[in-house]
Amino acid sequence: MADAAALLRVVGVRKAFGGIQAVDGVSFDLPCGEIRALIGPNGAGKSTFFNILTGQLRADGGTAVYRGRELLGLAPHAVWRLGVSRTFQVTATFATLSALENVRVARLSHVGRSRALLTPARGLETERSLALLDQVGLGDQAERAAGVLAYGDLKKLELAIALANDPELLLLDEPTAGMAPAERGALMALTAAIARQRHLTVLFTEHDMDVVFATADRIMVLHQGRLIAEGAPAEVRVHPEVQAVYLGAEA
Repeated sequence: MADAAALLRVVGVRKAFGGIQAVDGVSFDLPCGEIRALIGPNGAGKSTFFNILTGQLRADGGTAVYRGRELLGLAPHAVWRLGVSRTFQVTATFATLSALENVRVARLSHVGRSRALLTPARGLETERSLALLDQVGLGDQAERAAGVLAYGDLKKLELAIALANDPELLLLDEPTAGMAPAERGALMALTAAIARQRHLTVLFTEHDMDVVFATADRIMVLHQGRLIAEGAPAEVRVHPEVQAVYLGAEA
Protein backbone atom coordinates (compact mmCIF):
# COMPACT_ATOMS: atom_id res chain seq x y z
CA MET A 1 0.00 0.00 0.00
CA ALA A 2 1.29 3.47 -0.89
CA ASP A 3 2.60 5.60 1.97
CA ALA A 4 0.85 8.98 1.99
CA ALA A 5 3.81 10.45 3.91
CA ALA A 6 6.41 9.31 1.36
CA LEU A 7 9.10 11.86 0.55
CA LEU A 8 9.84 9.98 -2.70
CA ARG A 9 7.35 7.81 -4.59
CA VAL A 10 8.72 5.77 -7.49
CA VAL A 11 6.30 3.96 -9.80
CA GLY A 12 7.18 1.70 -12.74
CA VAL A 13 10.54 3.25 -13.66
CA ARG A 14 12.07 1.60 -16.71
CA LYS A 15 15.27 2.02 -18.71
CA ALA A 16 16.61 -0.19 -21.52
CA PHE A 17 19.90 -0.14 -23.39
CA GLY A 18 19.29 -1.93 -26.67
CA GLY A 19 17.78 -5.27 -25.76
CA ILE A 20 18.89 -5.11 -22.11
CA GLN A 21 16.33 -3.92 -19.56
CA ALA A 22 18.61 -2.25 -17.04
CA VAL A 23 15.76 -0.96 -14.84
CA ASP A 24 12.55 -2.91 -15.17
CA GLY A 25 9.46 -1.47 -13.52
CA VAL A 26 10.96 -0.34 -10.20
CA SER A 27 8.37 0.93 -7.69
CA PHE A 28 8.66 1.88 -4.01
CA ASP A 29 7.82 4.57 -1.45
CA LEU A 30 10.57 6.14 0.65
CA PRO A 31 9.25 7.84 3.81
CA CYS A 32 10.79 10.89 5.43
CA GLY A 33 13.69 10.22 7.77
CA GLU A 34 14.43 6.65 6.66
CA ILE A 35 17.88 5.32 5.81
CA ARG A 36 17.37 2.71 3.10
CA ALA A 37 19.86 0.56 1.21
CA LEU A 38 19.51 -0.56 -2.40
CA ILE A 39 21.65 -3.64 -2.92
CA GLY A 40 22.22 -6.14 -5.68
CA PRO A 41 24.94 -7.82 -7.75
CA ASN A 42 27.11 -5.86 -10.15
CA GLY A 43 25.01 -4.97 -13.18
CA ALA A 44 21.74 -5.14 -11.27
CA GLY A 45 20.86 -1.57 -12.33
CA LYS A 46 21.57 0.37 -9.13
CA SER A 47 23.72 3.16 -10.59
CA THR A 48 21.49 3.37 -13.66
CA PHE A 49 18.52 3.92 -11.38
CA PHE A 50 20.35 6.64 -9.45
CA ASN A 51 21.34 8.31 -12.73
CA ILE A 52 17.69 8.34 -13.77
CA LEU A 53 16.57 9.93 -10.50
CA THR A 54 19.18 12.68 -10.69
CA GLY A 55 18.84 13.55 -14.37
CA GLN A 56 21.98 11.97 -15.81
CA LEU A 57 19.82 9.52 -17.77
CA ARG A 58 16.30 9.79 -19.19
CA ALA A 59 13.86 7.04 -18.18
CA ASP A 60 11.86 5.12 -20.77
CA GLY A 61 8.82 5.20 -18.52
CA GLY A 62 7.47 5.57 -15.01
CA THR A 63 7.37 8.38 -12.47
CA ALA A 64 9.45 9.52 -9.50
CA VAL A 65 7.62 12.12 -7.43
CA TYR A 66 9.55 14.02 -4.77
CA ARG A 67 7.51 16.29 -2.52
CA GLY A 68 4.83 16.50 -5.20
CA ARG A 69 7.29 17.28 -8.01
CA GLU A 70 8.17 14.92 -10.84
CA LEU A 71 11.93 14.33 -10.96
CA LEU A 72 12.10 12.36 -14.20
CA GLY A 73 13.02 14.55 -17.12
CA LEU A 74 14.62 17.28 -15.01
CA ALA A 75 18.24 18.33 -15.55
CA PRO A 76 20.71 17.46 -12.76
CA HIS A 77 20.93 21.08 -11.58
CA ALA A 78 17.13 21.26 -11.31
CA VAL A 79 17.06 18.09 -9.20
CA TRP A 80 19.78 19.58 -6.97
CA ARG A 81 17.76 22.77 -6.51
CA LEU A 82 14.76 20.76 -5.33
CA GLY A 83 16.83 19.49 -2.39
CA VAL A 84 18.15 16.18 -3.72
CA SER A 85 21.92 15.60 -3.38
CA ARG A 86 24.00 12.64 -4.47
CA THR A 87 27.48 11.23 -4.38
CA PHE A 88 29.11 9.00 -6.99
CA GLN A 89 31.05 5.73 -6.98
CA VAL A 90 34.05 7.66 -8.32
CA THR A 91 34.57 10.82 -6.29
CA ALA A 92 33.75 14.02 -8.17
CA THR A 93 35.70 16.95 -6.71
CA PHE A 94 37.89 19.77 -8.04
CA ALA A 95 41.35 18.35 -7.43
CA THR A 96 43.22 21.66 -7.55
CA LEU A 97 40.83 23.48 -5.21
CA SER A 98 41.10 23.22 -1.45
CA ALA A 99 38.58 21.24 0.56
CA LEU A 100 37.09 24.55 1.71
CA GLU A 101 36.84 25.87 -1.86
CA ASN A 102 35.14 22.67 -3.03
CA VAL A 103 32.44 23.02 -0.39
CA ARG A 104 32.18 26.78 -1.00
CA VAL A 105 31.43 26.19 -4.70
CA ALA A 106 28.52 23.95 -3.72
CA ARG A 107 27.28 26.45 -1.13
CA LEU A 108 27.42 29.32 -3.64
CA SER A 109 25.35 27.25 -6.06
CA HIS A 110 22.84 26.49 -3.33
CA VAL A 111 22.36 30.13 -2.31
CA GLY A 112 22.28 31.38 -5.91
CA ARG A 113 25.62 33.20 -5.87
CA SER A 114 27.52 31.03 -8.36
CA ARG A 115 26.88 33.52 -11.19
CA ALA A 116 27.73 36.65 -9.23
CA LEU A 117 30.82 37.20 -11.36
CA LEU A 118 31.63 40.66 -10.01
CA THR A 119 31.73 39.49 -6.38
CA PRO A 120 34.92 37.74 -5.20
CA ALA A 121 34.06 34.23 -4.01
CA ARG A 122 36.67 34.26 -1.25
CA GLY A 123 34.90 35.08 1.97
CA LEU A 124 31.43 34.10 0.75
CA GLU A 125 29.80 31.20 2.63
CA THR A 126 33.07 30.54 4.49
CA GLU A 127 31.53 30.04 7.92
CA ARG A 128 28.93 27.57 6.67
CA SER A 129 31.50 25.72 4.52
CA LEU A 130 33.89 25.35 7.47
CA ALA A 131 31.04 24.09 9.64
CA LEU A 132 30.30 21.38 7.07
CA LEU A 133 33.94 20.32 6.97
CA ASP A 134 33.98 20.16 10.77
CA GLN A 135 30.84 18.04 10.71
CA VAL A 136 32.47 15.39 8.51
CA GLY A 137 35.77 15.50 10.40
CA LEU A 138 37.78 17.55 7.91
CA GLY A 139 38.06 20.86 9.75
CA ASP A 140 41.84 20.52 9.97
CA GLN A 141 42.09 19.73 6.23
CA ALA A 142 40.20 22.80 5.00
CA GLU A 143 43.14 24.43 3.18
CA ARG A 144 44.54 21.26 1.62
CA ALA A 145 43.92 20.62 -2.08
CA ALA A 146 41.36 17.89 -2.72
CA GLY A 147 43.85 16.14 -5.00
CA VAL A 148 46.25 15.40 -2.15
CA LEU A 149 43.70 14.21 0.41
CA ALA A 150 43.76 10.59 1.53
CA TYR A 151 41.06 8.56 -0.20
CA GLY A 152 38.93 8.22 2.92
CA ASP A 153 39.09 11.98 3.46
CA LEU A 154 38.10 12.53 -0.16
CA LYS A 155 34.96 10.49 0.49
CA LYS A 156 34.22 12.69 3.52
CA LEU A 157 34.72 15.78 1.38
CA GLU A 158 32.23 14.48 -1.16
CA LEU A 159 29.73 13.99 1.68
CA ALA A 160 30.29 17.59 2.82
CA ILE A 161 29.71 18.81 -0.74
CA ALA A 162 26.44 16.88 -0.91
CA LEU A 163 25.35 18.34 2.43
CA ALA A 164 26.15 21.87 1.20
CA ASN A 165 22.84 21.79 -0.65
CA ASP A 166 20.90 21.51 2.65
CA PRO A 167 19.17 18.50 1.10
CA GLU A 168 16.16 16.61 2.35
CA LEU A 169 17.03 13.53 0.26
CA LEU A 170 20.59 12.20 0.06
CA LEU A 171 21.48 9.60 -2.59
CA LEU A 172 24.79 7.84 -1.98
CA ASP A 173 26.08 5.59 -4.76
CA GLU A 174 28.52 3.13 -3.16
CA PRO A 175 29.81 5.71 -0.65
CA THR A 176 32.51 3.37 0.71
CA ALA A 177 33.77 2.04 -2.65
CA GLY A 178 37.56 1.76 -2.67
CA MET A 179 37.91 2.34 1.08
CA ALA A 180 39.72 0.04 3.49
CA PRO A 181 37.34 -2.24 5.41
CA ALA A 182 38.05 -0.51 8.72
CA GLU A 183 37.10 2.88 7.22
CA ARG A 184 33.81 1.82 5.67
CA GLY A 185 31.84 1.31 8.86
CA ALA A 186 33.16 4.55 10.34
CA LEU A 187 32.12 6.60 7.31
CA MET A 188 28.61 5.14 7.24
CA ALA A 189 28.21 5.53 10.99
CA LEU A 190 29.15 9.21 10.55
CA THR A 191 26.71 9.55 7.64
CA ALA A 192 23.89 7.94 9.63
CA ALA A 193 24.57 10.19 12.64
CA ILE A 194 24.45 13.30 10.44
CA ALA A 195 21.26 12.07 8.78
CA ARG A 196 19.57 11.54 12.15
CA GLN A 197 20.72 14.94 13.37
CA ARG A 198 19.49 16.73 10.24
CA HIS A 199 16.38 14.58 9.77
CA LEU A 200 17.57 13.56 6.31
CA THR A 201 16.20 10.77 4.19
CA VAL A 202 18.95 8.58 2.73
CA LEU A 203 18.99 6.03 -0.10
CA PHE A 204 22.35 4.34 -0.62
CA THR A 205 23.86 1.53 -2.65
CA GLU A 206 26.61 -0.59 -1.15
CA HIS A 207 28.38 -3.92 -1.63
CA ASP A 208 29.73 -4.32 1.91
CA MET A 209 26.97 -6.27 3.60
CA ASP A 210 28.32 -5.56 7.09
CA VAL A 211 27.87 -1.86 6.36
CA VAL A 212 24.42 -2.39 4.87
CA PHE A 213 23.00 -4.42 7.75
CA ALA A 214 24.56 -2.12 10.36
CA THR A 215 23.25 1.08 8.75
CA ALA A 216 19.97 0.59 6.90
CA ASP A 217 16.50 0.81 8.43
CA ARG A 218 15.17 -1.10 5.42
CA ILE A 219 16.77 -2.80 2.43
CA MET A 220 15.66 -3.23 -1.17
CA VAL A 221 17.26 -5.83 -3.42
CA LEU A 222 17.61 -5.25 -7.17
CA HIS A 223 18.31 -8.13 -9.55
CA GLN A 224 18.42 -7.81 -13.33
CA GLY A 225 16.66 -4.46 -13.08
CA ARG A 226 13.77 -5.65 -10.91
CA LEU A 227 13.14 -5.34 -7.18
CA ILE A 228 12.92 -8.85 -5.79
CA ALA A 229 12.70 -8.04 -2.07
CA GLU A 230 12.13 -5.19 0.35
CA GLY A 231 12.05 -5.26 4.13
CA ALA A 232 13.84 -4.87 7.41
CA PRO A 233 17.43 -6.16 7.48
CA ALA A 234 16.46 -9.33 9.36
CA GLU A 235 13.77 -10.13 6.78
CA VAL A 236 16.01 -9.53 3.77
CA ARG A 237 18.84 -11.59 5.26
CA VAL A 238 16.71 -14.76 5.24
CA HIS A 239 14.78 -14.09 2.03
CA PRO A 240 15.25 -17.21 -0.15
CA GLU A 241 15.53 -15.43 -3.49
CA VAL A 242 17.97 -12.86 -2.10
CA GLN A 243 20.15 -15.61 -0.69
CA ALA A 244 20.09 -17.42 -4.02
CA VAL A 245 21.03 -14.48 -6.26
CA TYR A 246 23.12 -12.32 -3.99
CA LEU A 247 23.90 -13.06 -0.35
CA GLY A 248 24.46 -16.73 -0.92
CA ALA A 249 26.81 -16.00 -3.80
CA GLU A 250 28.99 -13.90 -1.50
CA ALA A 251 29.05 -16.36 1.38
